[in-house]
Amino acid sequence: MSHTPGRPGSDEYADFYGSYIAAVKEPLLDTLEAEAGQWRALLARVPREREGYRYAPGKWSVREVVGHVIDAERMFAARAMAFARGDRSHYPSFDENLYAANSGADRRPLAGLAEELAAVRRSTVLLLRSFEEDTWNRRGTASGYEFTVRSLAWIIAGHSRHHRGVVAERYLRASAAQAQQQ
Repeated sequence: MSHTPGRPGSDEYADFYGSYIAAVKEPLLDTLEAEAGQWRALLARVPREREGYRYAPGKWSVREVVGHVIDAERMFAARAMAFARGDRSHYPSFDENLYAANSGADRRPLAGLAEELAAVRRSTVLLLRSFEEDTWNRRGTASGYEFTVRSLAWIIAGHSRHHRGVVAERYLRASAAQAQQQ
């Protein structure tokens, strides 16, 4: 199996996800695997005392961002699996803020969240590698929009990449600059 899906067309996902998909490099499955290590390296740079850091009032902490990436990847992967299996149910949206508020991520050590993220990513890659070539084009409905299995895999990668960039830029750089000012 292990067929690597090409970049999805714009008719395979909701417009909102276009920037996520555009940011992903091919081949997709290799990118997903490599990014797991990039997350590990990035999160290892977060000092323990800064795990709860928020770059602005009302923003998630570093821990909550990682928890959100975990939750979102699970949701997108579950939808990809359902659509791959021919499930024609309509999957509702999920309220990312509600999930973050109820995840308990902010009370967990970042090392545990990093371990969970790595396990979720490994599971996602194994699932995606199990799909046969014709599976990638199967469609389903989520959040009122039609998606292909392929587009969900690319969204997983793009969403994760986006938030990894946010952690690097707004949390690590901002927290380092703030620490220098103190």
